[in-house]
Amino acid sequence: MSELEPTGSAEFPRVFLRRFLIVTLLSILADQISKTLVTVSLLPGESIPVLGDFFRITFVLNPGGVFGTRLGNQNFYTLISILAIGVTLWFFFKIKGRENILRLGLCLVLGGAIGNLIDRFRFGQVVDFLDFDFFNLNLPPKDILFFRFPGVSLDRWPVFNLADSFVLIGMVLVIIHLLFIQERPSAEGETSSPLGGCVIL
Repeated sequence: MSELEPTGSAEFPRVFLRRFLIVTLLSILADQISKTLVTVSLLPGESIPVLGDFFRITFVLNPGGVFGTRLGNQNFYTLISILAIGVTLWFFFKIKGRENILRLGLCLVLGGAIGNLIDRFRFGQVVDFLDFDFFNLNLPPKDILFFRFPGVSLDRWPVFNLADSFVLIGMVLVIIHLLFIQERPSAEGETSSPLGGCVIL
């Protein structure tokens, strides 16, 4: 038995599965409770200042994706969400050993994706309400290889929700793992893959 594994190695996968799935469930609950409070307290388009103009609670129904992206119709985003949930679950169960940061990141991504998918089934759109004025963004149109980037002009950051935040934080944790903790020597002198032999392209 590897020195990296606890004495009760048979219990190890089940214990970690329960702990990390609790993170997923808590993120879904936090997301849905916050959205419910917004939908029962505000009308679509209504806004309440919290920290002046810097931070407001603004009820927006978003038919697009994370942070207001618009790449397709409602069916497109529903399909993408289901695929993302499936892929995230697949990677989660393929992980070998104590890959805490990676598992936590995947659970946050999973919780956020499920939270927004619930909205699409409930409302046909996603409930957004976190409205920040971080900075003004002005990117002019530009040709990038064979693609014409149309440019972006934002006076405020796109309204988002807790699920979007969980997805973003989760992806950051996954990237941190892949960049800094992906390979490490095992007790036998071999390197362990964060996804149990899977390669992410």
